[in-house]
Order: sequence, then C-alpha cells, then structure tokens
Amino acid sequence: MGDVVNLKRFKKRMERDQSAKAADANRARFGRTKGERTTEAQRGQRANDLLDQHRINGEDA
Repeated sequence: MGDVVNLKRFKKRMERDQSAKAADANRARFGRTKGERTTEAQRGQRANDLLDQHRINGEDA
C-alpha cells in the first residue's frame, strides 16, 4: 500500500512553492537595489538639467 497523504497539506505546499517561484521571477524582473534606483534618478535629473541649459528664455528653442 502507498503512503497516506493529507491533500490539504499537499495543496498548501504546492501553492507555497508556486508563489515562491513567482516571487523569485518578480525579484529578477523588477528588483533593484537602492543604489541602482538612486543612480538612475541622478542620471535622469542630470539629463533634464542639460536639456534645460539649452532653452532660450525658458521656452523650447
């Protein structure tokens, strides 16, 4: 005879495993460190500042 398996526990374990896999995938896609976010924000600010320097009388040339 086979082993007796509690289906509720099995289902819960499978759901936890699937959610852990999804969380790993999301971390790989969206996860960035605070340093990376800060660097990106600084680069964007610098690009905007450079564009603003080329404006004539505060309007687009």
